[in-house]
Amino acid sequence: MASADVVRESALAGRVVLFEESARDGAQAKTLMGAGFRVRLAREQGAIFGADGPRHVVFAAGFPSVCAQEYEATRHVALEAQGSVSPAAICRGTVSDVRLALSSVRGAAHARVMVIVAASEATAQALVHTDAREALAGGLDVVKAAVDLADGVAVDVCLVDAPRADHALVGEYAGSMTAQGAGTIVLADTVGDLLPGQTRALFQRVAAAAGPEAVLVSHLHNDLGLGLANTLAALESGARVAACSWLGMAERSGMVATEQLLFLLAHDPAKAAQVLGPDCAPWWTTPDLTRLPGIARMVSAETGVPLTVTTPVVGTGVATISTGTPFTHPRTFQPYDPEQHLGLAPSVVLTHLASQRVLRAVAERLGHQLTPAQTRTALAWVKDRAYRQGRAVVADADFAAYLDGLTADATAPAPTPAS
Repeated sequence: MASADVVRESALAGRVVLFEESARDGAQAKTLMGAGFRVRLAREQGAIFGADGPRHVVFAAGFPSVCAQEYEATRHVALEAQGSVSPAAICRGTVSDVRLALSSVRGAAHARVMVIVAASEATAQALVHTDAREALAGGLDVVKAAVDLADGVAVDVCLVDAPRADHALVGEYAGSMTAQGAGTIVLADTVGDLLPGQTRALFQRVAAAAGPEAVLVSHLHNDLGLGLANTLAALESGARVAACSWLGMAERSGMVATEQLLFLLAHDPAKAAQVLGPDCAPWWTTPDLTRLPGIARMVSAETGVPLTVTTPVVGTGVATISTGTPFTHPRTFQPYDPEQHLGLAPSVVLTHLASQRVLRAVAERLGHQLTPAQTRTALAWVKDRAYRQGRAVVADADFAAYLDGLTADATAPAPTPAS
């Protein structure tokens, strides 16, 4: 007997599910996560939701047909992270690929496979050398076979290039695939050139044609910088499962970043209601957002994808203050409290924009109490130092060394007059 599809159940109950793609689509961003790291990441991401990790996270563990090592990495995640997430293997739309994918996750709790099917005329010609209707019909046959072979593994379908396809045709086959036992239907934009209004229209039209039993998933790329906006548009249109990737890693310019999407939907119920509707209840367990910065740093260290000062939610600029007015009135100049939501205590950074208050705060942190005259002298030194080095931030070590000399000069005894 087939096991319960907790992802489908969550989506139909109005809960939000993340379809995590950093290990799989992230590989197309020229990164490679080893098997052990994939397990670690899956466990950490599931822990954001506690025991409800499998109901809130599908973890795309890998594409087993790539090579033996990729198969083993996928299998590793399925067996070792199964209690934390719903592990998934991705495969092409052939029965042989389906068999391989199923074998890579079989035996794991809440395991899934995702079958890739061409939906547009262009991708049908490129992938299977036929027209879109034939490609979708062939995909339906593969889905039937996959469900028959699944033995408790949930079967998802990814309809490639759905925006440029005939939306009514996509909806028709989404409904037929659902009726044959598919758990979710992923609408992939493939080339990342949608605008939010187009995304709303896509999900509304496909949902109307597919019927109420179809669970649609957004998979939206960021080539025009609209991955997050388009994902929110899909959620506004009724989707409850959204593909995402840590640090936005995915093919070309990536896709919506996991940490940004999750934070936006979880840190402020009013914002979630604007996206999901006034009566939304998106979580079985409220996510622990304080885990986000640590996971992001972990992923950055593993992949080499940098966290910059302007990276939203998890970047190096979050919770930092360098100018006077935000220092004295921080709540007035930030959209959320980083300490409350992310567990990040505020830190004061010394730059050429520093005020006397900012400078004294940094000096006190370094163990120095400055007089007003010393403060003015030190402030002039900081601004000169920043411009001389051509970098805004003056390092604590450099400032501390300067302060040691400044305060030592002030406290040194006067020389004894010669007799």
